[in-house]
Amino acid sequence: MITLVSGTNRPASVTRQVVDIYQSMLEQRNISSEIIDLVDLPEDFISTALYDNSGKNATFQPMQDQMLEADKYVFFVPEYNGSFPGILKTFIDGLSYPDTFKGKKCALVGLSSGVQGSVLAMSHLTDIFNYAKMHVLAEKPKLLHIENHLKNGKMVNPLFSSLLEEQIDSFIRF
Repeated sequence: MITLVSGTNRPASVTRQVVDIYQSMLEQRNISSEIIDLVDLPEDFISTALYDNSGKNATFQPMQDQMLEADKYVFFVPEYNGSFPGILKTFIDGLSYPDTFKGKKCALVGLSSGVQGSVLAMSHLTDIFNYAKMHVLAEKPKLLHIENHLKNGKMVNPLFSSLLEEQIDSFIRF
């Protein structure tokens, strides 16, 4: 089971569209996956689920448990202001440390409206995951100008589809 994390809480995001495409690619290989979408975070989780309140938010706790039980993750990392969304960092901060990530494996997919393809964001996130002792797949697709490459929830850029397929193949062996 692979846990796919949509790294933004923006409703109806492009990121979630890419997560759904990726999940379909996994299904074609008979690989099961589940999605954690940060849009589902409780509005008050910053004040009711972090630090001294860990384990006390009934809506956040199942997400935390799901992350703790997973062995492999794929994080979909949109570029926000030259890095990744603050909500993703806050989500990570709310998870059990070091048990959630230590010794586990993850892959990253970067998305951006601009030309960077979220390269800096994925670098920042890789540093955090390395600190948490998680193994990060080196193959990190950078999907730049992503809005131009999606139509009706489908990837219309064959190169981007190929990059995702190649990452999935590598991640299966990882």
